[in-house]
Amino acid sequence: MKDSFTVIVGAGPVGLVLAWRLARRGQTVRVLEREPSLVPMLRSSTFHPPTLDLLDEDGIGEVLHAMGRKTPTWQIRLHETGERAEFDLALIADATRHPWRLQCDQSVLVNTLEAWLNRHAPGSVVRGADVLRVGQDAQSAWVDWQDSNGQAHTARGQFVVGCDGSRSVVREAIGAEFAGTVYPETTVLVTTSFSFEAHLPGLSGINYVWAADGTYSLLRLADVWRVSLHPQDDESIESLMHPARLAERLAFITPAAREASIGEVRPYRVHQRLASHWVRGRIAIAGDAAHLNHPKGGMGMNGGIHDVFELAESLHEIAGGGDHEPGLARYQARRLPVMRDDIIGQADANRARMWEPSLVGRQRLLADLQAIATDPVRARAHLLRTSMIDGLKRSKSLAG
Repeated sequence: MKDSFTVIVGAGPVGLVLAWRLARRGQTVRVLEREPSLVPMLRSSTFHPPTLDLLDEDGIGEVLHAMGRKTPTWQIRLHETGERAEFDLALIADATRHPWRLQCDQSVLVNTLEAWLNRHAPGSVVRGADVLRVGQDAQSAWVDWQDSNGQAHTARGQFVVGCDGSRSVVREAIGAEFAGTVYPETTVLVTTSFSFEAHLPGLSGINYVWAADGTYSLLRLADVWRVSLHPQDDESIESLMHPARLAERLAFITPAAREASIGEVRPYRVHQRLASHWVRGRIAIAGDAAHLNHPKGGMGMNGGIHDVFELAESLHEIAGGGDHEPGLARYQARRLPVMRDDIIGQADANRARMWEPSLVGRQRLLADLQAIATDPVRARAHLLRTSMIDGLKRSKSLAG
């Protein structure tokens, strides 16, 4: 196999965005992915305004918008009364070309980028590649992998980047700790074509809802709602996932949903973790390999995409004759603090707010949010932060 400029482990949205950014600038890339084909699964679906700005080239953004759903507002609601605080992203139209969130399954981005790479860099994506070891010396880095037939291969490049998720082999290769916590609650994600908007007055396309027994979320994609539920008290995940119990929980949201047709159902635990370092020599990590955060606010995938846009800039400068050590050091210096402070911290605060146990406490928090939402100056500042624009801007200001 011919050497590449960069070997990327993982063909999820983060790995393929990095491959796209490098390939469109003439760099040779090799993307190694364990799965033989894209496995449809309920994963990230929220694209924030600055991410849409970044993806607005080569027709990528056009495909996302054609397959997704623009959502110009989002809400935090009180289930018992229907009271809500609504935030309108039109207030930040001067800071982005896309003053909305786009709800679109991440598989659309993966398929679109892989198709682009197949056209413009044929053979660059290798599926069915099980990565075994990662190594480096002063001149290069490499990945030992085997194909579905058990045949051994080595992919060598000037750099290796791990975009291989929370169980990253590449992160292990650079000796990074992945400290953090596991949140106590388990989430069950459900899709349904039921029209919640016809039964819940004033519903937005993105809704985080307080209820007496916890919290739930309603996110509207192009043709389905994604509902995030949590077990009650000592209820098991298996009990919650039973069709009859799911019908009860949907009926709690609105009685007419008891007969809703249920599509996919997936349970998952949520971690909050941050790798101690993201670079060692010629090897780097990004996305879930480097960080995990609570999904409230939809910042995980977006943060990973922001990572690799910064990393691609560093690698492009290195390809032009720059020194790789300061270039990769700058990548870590710009992205790790933002992930720690602006994204993980904010996602944790979002989660803590939604798990406020008392009705009085929820009413107080809602009143505070309503006061922000109805004040254009404060609402704009809130939206710049929660839409990740402030964090991305701060990242660019940090020196390597």
